Amino acid sequence: MPAKPCSLLILQPRFSCCFTPFLPPKFSSFPHFSPRPTPLNLPLFSPSPRPLSSLSSAQSHTDRGGGRTGALAPPPFADEVQKIDVNPPKGTRDFPPEDMRLRSWLFHNFREVSRLFGFEEIDFPVLESEALFIRKAGEEIRDQLYCFEDRGNRRVALRPELTPSLARLVIQKGKSAPLPLKWFAIGQCWRYERMTRGRRREHYQWNMDIIGVPEVTAEAELLSSIITFFKRIGVTASDVGFKVSSRKVLQEVLRSYSVPEDSFGRVCVIIDKIGKIPVEDIKKDLKLAGMSKVAIEDLLQVLSIKSLEKLEEILGDSGEAISDLRQLFSLAEKFGYSEWIQFDASVVRGLAYYTGIVFEGFDREGKLRAICGGGRYDKLLSTFGGDDLPACGFGFGDAVIVELLKEKGLLPKLDHQVENIVCALDGDLQGAAAAVATILREKNQSVDLVLESKPLKWVFKRAARINAQRLILVGLDEWQKGMVSVKILSSGEQYEVKLVELE
Repeated sequence: MPAKPCSLLILQPRFSCCFTPFLPPKFSSFPHFSPRPTPLNLPLFSPSPRPLSSLSSAQSHTDRGGGRTGALAPPPFADEVQKIDVNPPKGTRDFPPEDMRLRSWLFHNFREVSRLFGFEEIDFPVLESEALFIRKAGEEIRDQLYCFEDRGNRRVALRPELTPSLARLVIQKGKSAPLPLKWFAIGQCWRYERMTRGRRREHYQWNMDIIGVPEVTAEAELLSSIITFFKRIGVTASDVGFKVSSRKVLQEVLRSYSVPEDSFGRVCVIIDKIGKIPVEDIKKDLKLAGMSKVAIEDLLQVLSIKSLEKLEEILGDSGEAISDLRQLFSLAEKFGYSEWIQFDASVVRGLAYYTGIVFEGFDREGKLRAICGGGRYDKLLSTFGGDDLPACGFGFGDAVIVELLKEKGLLPKLDHQVENIVCALDGDLQGAAAAVATILREKNQSVDLVLESKPLKWVFKRAARINAQRLILVGLDEWQKGMVSVKILSSGEQYEVKLVELE
């Protein structure tokens, strides 16, 4: 006897969204859903099903419930499901517990140093207007943006750095924010760039910025904060140094050869590639930027100078560049970090908005890319329509410093640690064990509560794996007396204690 067809009740959702409702092939010829729930008494087994693949694009949107054009495709059938790629997208990272502990340790040190220097923490959206990053950042950033048009036809981008967002916030706050501003941020940044050691397509960055101080004391303070961080994590001046220069050096050289002002940013981006690409390619790019052969040769000669005295012989001692740099090196002695810094005229930084002193942290063995970098950007706010304020800051990524710590054997040992593990010796006492855990947690103690019946052998292995300090056992006899058993796992000492006295 043939099976009796059964009826299927399909309800139309009351809300609208971009996802197309999925119907199996046997129901692909259903009519439009109505706005209200409508019972459709159709046989479950259709004698002549129409496969989805046979539908035209227009039909498929209509027959599957009127989803709008561009809606997501329906999920595959159960027998077509394939295992996903379990790796994160290329250039990005997962943070399992062991990696998250390292990240938290690093961020804690970023925050502690910022606190020691009196800075306040801020943050911005990861998604910003694309225009924020293409006005004055430089061509390289434009090419590396993760950008797209949202559903409101707005051009947006995942932030490649934090400074333009900072500038936007400063303009937004206006005069309501009393100067000087000392702000720091730790945020995720995105750049689609070639990956090398310590360079990914996403990274976290620690920024410290001082807004409203025109003196070189601001740059000196920022360098001091970075060096304080290095000292906290065990990095010394023999491991890391800072190359220091000024954009004004480059400006003076270009001005002497009548290089147009609007070519300055482009030249800075090219110069920033010294040591990263062949010198002949540098010369070729500078020529395309409008520089003569003589100007290029003289510029490269100046940029090879590693001595402030030698630079003074060429530029004289009356310019702002020499004056600023001499003051910075004098302050470095007073701060006590002169052994960490050195003059290097080739340092210009690749971002076009820098205007004065610039610096880069580097590992002295030369195995890694720049660890951090920053400088003065006094004219950034006006590029976004605001009033310019003197400003300087730095960015410090999380990826390169971790590589340096690995290289130097300075990675901290960060095991998972829990103060207590609580276990019920009887299934009926699970509620009692939960009460014990609550008492300890209210006393600010960490507790790993065993949530199911497990043999003591398993519990001891678990305690060792999470580095628990104490094992608290809830047994029937002890519980009836208002007590629990406590075992100190490091010494093996065991005792009973009243619940009201459990600390």
